[in-house]
Amino acid sequence: MDWKPSGYKLSTQDLVHAIFDKQSDAGKMLIKACSGDIELFAAHKSWNAILWLITSTIKVDGESVYSGDELGKLKSSLPISWHKKV
Repeated sequence: MDWKPSGYKLSTQDLVHAIFDKQSDAGKMLIKACSGDIELFAAHKSWNAILWLITSTIKVDGESVYSGDELGKLKSSLPISWHKKV
């Protein structure tokens, strides 16, 4: 019998908490997903909200601190399966 970890859907709000607050419940889930204890799923539109948040708020001299490549690396480093509709 194959073992598969439990899966959880993250809303956009959960995703914000997971990325920016490791002490939140969603943040703790993200840590568990990093170790393979659970699977996380989120909608592509939730990632777009994270992109907007990062590029709108994390700036130096009016310019975004992160390049598109760096944001792409961030997305691919997260233990989240991204889907069109979740």
